[in-house]
Amino acid sequence: MELPNLARLVYRNVKVNTDVGTLIFLVGLPALYLVFFGFGFQSFASAGSAPNSYIIFLTPGIMSFQTIMAGTVGGSMLWADRRWGMLAQLLVGPFTRLQYLLGIMFTTVMFGLAGAMVMLVGSYLLTGVTSISALGALAAAVALLIGSIFFGSLMLLISALVKSNNAYNSIQVLVIFVVNFASPVFYPLSSGLPIPIRALFMVNPLTYVVNVVRDGYNGAVGMGDVYQLVGLSVLTAAALFIAVRAYMRSDVSYT
Repeated sequence: MELPNLARLVYRNVKVNTDVGTLIFLVGLPALYLVFFGFGFQSFASAGSAPNSYIIFLTPGIMSFQTIMAGTVGGSMLWADRRWGMLAQLLVGPFTRLQYLLGIMFTTVMFGLAGAMVMLVGSYLLTGVTSISALGALAAAVALLIGSIFFGSLMLLISALVKSNNAYNSIQVLVIFVVNFASPVFYPLSSGLPIPIRALFMVNPLTYVVNVVRDGYNGAVGMGDVYQLVGLSVLTAAALFIAVRAYMRSDVSYT
């Protein structure tokens, strides 16, 4: 029995992005952060601190970081498909622009959730500790889903507007670097940070993904997390709307 068009596109996207090189970038890089940063920065902890306390702090941050990595999947696929004429070929066939877009977004969400699960399992293997509850897991999953859609939309927007390969790669790396380090992935927001960095924290959507995932991981979900999810949802809806408009108006090929 032939798969529906959307399922065929999702299968194609997953197959294209599960080669060894891509998996090393999507999963290996965050895993290295977890291992080297986790054990490295733990060495700065005071003698009375709990063993592996920094890895336990870092795990929800690295899980949230997977939303950015997943977002790069969609943006890179759109850019490559337009650059090499694959999008034009797909649209000549039985696929529509909307189906192609939905295929990318579904793939982005799948990679975001799967990558976060890999980091969670990796952390457990390193520490033997996890305190996540059913409610915490649900809150974390919702935050990761919304975050994956947001960063997928952001990368799609960049891909739809940028025509140079070097420019696209440079912008993507810059976004990953700034969004990652101007968030509570590696360290908490505190008054000791310079004001410009604190401002970046506050306007960075990843901050709110990390906050909810960390509360879910630690079993501390509260109304503040609900408010953050609502705000993140509104921001994601706006980003998705802008990205869709840019994608629908963009050329199907650069050739």
